[in-house]
Amino acid sequence: MPAGMITGLRGVDLGVPDVDAHARFYTDVWHLSVVAERNGSVYLRGSGAYCHILALHPRNKPQLLCVNLVAADRGAVDRLHASVIAAGAPQADQPASIAEPGGGYGFAFTDPDGRQLRVIAGDARHADARRLPDRPEKITHLVLNTPRQEDAAAFWVRALGFEVSDRSLLTFVRCNDDHHSVAFHPGGSSTLHHIAFEMDGIDSVMRGAGRMRDAGHPIEWGPGRHGPGNNVFAYFVGPGDFVIEYTAEIGKVDDNYRVRAPGEWVYPPGHSDLWGATLPPSARMKAAQAKIEFAEGLFRP
Repeated sequence: MPAGMITGLRGVDLGVPDVDAHARFYTDVWHLSVVAERNGSVYLRGSGAYCHILALHPRNKPQLLCVNLVAADRGAVDRLHASVIAAGAPQADQPASIAEPGGGYGFAFTDPDGRQLRVIAGDARHADARRLPDRPEKITHLVLNTPRQEDAAAFWVRALGFEVSDRSLLTFVRCNDDHHSVAFHPGGSSTLHHIAFEMDGIDSVMRGAGRMRDAGHPIEWGPGRHGPGNNVFAYFVGPGDFVIEYTAEIGKVDDNYRVRAPGEWVYPPGHSDLWGATLPPSARMKAAQAKIEFAEGLFRP
């Protein structure tokens, strides 16, 4: 098992019908910054070190085009390439230089549920990385719907070296000391559940939530505090019906952390989080959480 070769989740590539409109939302309201524009695509950074965490590409409908994972170095890229093929990835490119903003060395592949992913090392980083009170630092986790929850998690463990952190309704997996970088949610097909952006504490989550409300985007769930991961959250439905989350204070774990079973994450009646102060997720959000499909075919920007 290639434990430790993946060091983090860099971000995602989204397909959207109107790149300019989505870019305005993610800069003006969500508070990311444009770092590059190329061939009709827009690349956006948070306040952290990654060159970009979100890329918007012109497509006929909203889609999740690719999930980008960070490898420790070029050698790890090569070893992970062999590992995903041995684990049964249906498709995989050969490792090569990445010809897009940020560069690096990596490869694209498809997992058994049809998700498009890339493993990248040696990409450019920003020297002015810092936490700011009103901007997301990074994409801290993704939740993905799958009809085969345990099989999906098992592939990420076997092929990519992730470790299971907890099991509730979801299966949470990690690649560093954050409680989870990815979680698998039961669903009828392989789709996006939501994208979580890390903020600098509870106050920043609330400031971001107020900014969204002022811009006409109501909170669809939250504010609250999750059980698994112990993170603070506020959820929204963004343009294109992508479900997006402001979150903070994700729990840190190590090898001594005990993986808990679903029965250990039961809330009192009428509660949907640890605090019990928020209403359950809205019907609008629940519908959007099953809507965004992965694009077919290996991602090549």
